[in-house]
Amino acid sequence: MTETTASQSRLSRLFFTQPDNYDLDNKYTEAALERNKREGLELAVRARWIAMAFTALLLIYLNPHWEVLWYHFILLLICANGWLIRRAGRVGQSRTELFLIFIDLLIMTLGMIVPNPFSDDVRPLAMQYRFDNFQYFFIILAAGTLAYSWRTVIAIGTWTAFMWTAGWVIAWWVSTPIPGISERVSEALAGYPDVAEFMDPNSFMPTLRIQQVIVFVMVAVTLGVSMRRLNRLLMSNAGLERERANLSRYFSPNVVDELSQNDEPLKQVRKEDIAVLFIDIVGFTKFSAGRDPYEVIEVLRGFHARMETEVFRHHGTLDKYLGDGLMATFGTPLPGELDASNALACARSMVDMIDRWNIDRKRAGEAEIQIGVGVHFGSVVLGDIGANRLEFAVIGDAVNVAAKLEAMTRECAARIIVSDALRTQALQETPNSEDLMAGFEQRPDQTVRGVAAPMDFWVLQK
Repeated sequence: MTETTASQSRLSRLFFTQPDNYDLDNKYTEAALERNKREGLELAVRARWIAMAFTALLLIYLNPHWEVLWYHFILLLICANGWLIRRAGRVGQSRTELFLIFIDLLIMTLGMIVPNPFSDDVRPLAMQYRFDNFQYFFIILAAGTLAYSWRTVIAIGTWTAFMWTAGWVIAWWVSTPIPGISERVSEALAGYPDVAEFMDPNSFMPTLRIQQVIVFVMVAVTLGVSMRRLNRLLMSNAGLERERANLSRYFSPNVVDELSQNDEPLKQVRKEDIAVLFIDIVGFTKFSAGRDPYEVIEVLRGFHARMETEVFRHHGTLDKYLGDGLMATFGTPLPGELDASNALACARSMVDMIDRWNIDRKRAGEAEIQIGVGVHFGSVVLGDIGANRLEFAVIGDAVNVAAKLEAMTRECAARIIVSDALRTQALQETPNSEDLMAGFEQRPDQTVRGVAAPMDFWVLQK
């Protein structure tokens, strides 16, 4: 790209307010931007209406005559245009929104430099610039910082400077000075030429006009730079929100809070005693045979959503989905005081949830769902595995035993099988765990495929 083309590109970004390069493919970033834009526009419009109301009262105080209604009409147009800008505003560049912002500034400029058509006061056109009306542009600029991008705020500053300068230059070019006034002022202030020039009603005072626009542009650029920093903070916040959302897919809300407050709590490989739960749908292969694939997927989604809710409600961690089932852990990534009790309560709640779901399915003429749940408490190794793509892994005999207990539910015609180790730990944690064991029957010295020694477990029949 040549130097001339680069300069044109920079000029285009400044005056046509090209949007910032946001990653709008990221739904969290896009949602954060959209939310910020909506909130900003609402605040900007309300601030505008309040400012215009106070300005209307101020004008009555400064000019308590009926002719002030002309300026109230201008204020009403600005309020109405603000409402239109709110309707047209969106993330990224909106030509309609930019056009309405331009109209906003044009209404302000014309309202300040065009003589009041309802006023009988005869004065030189240059006197319109003596009332310091330019300061009202700062209201529009300040409101713009609440809703627009930093480039648009700088554009408001440059557009205002251009319109205001063009307005007084054109007014100076076409105006007809009232003869005799300048001479009389000079005679009255003879010996004080600077004061006479300042008091001359026919003078447009170009130096003051230039000073106004330069200061205004400097303020606009300063606000624009500040807004750019705020936008970066917004993007950083959107990234944090995305990370928390990703964590919430696996961990319960209280665990997400704990993880977000600690630096790299998962990297240390360690050994812990935790509860492991496996659940899947009994006879799912037979259930799926001959059914529409979309229907099967919808059933899985409904099943996973309900079971995931119960895992998180009981302070568990969703380790992974396993086709028509899932694996959950209790005591990860950080151990708790009620891990075994929570796992047992979660298994009971899962059964109750499936029973309620089956009532609804039966009413809808759909086949009922049967599940098998296996829960065990034991030692595992926790930590991140992988090189570039890390995964939090739970490895150990406890995982294998829980999976085998879940598979044993078919042979035992059971809905839940829990190991004696889990029951013992749950009773140690809280005496109320005995209520959670209601209906369970003990099966001592049972041989479990894949487990070396016989073990005791407890069965909840169908």
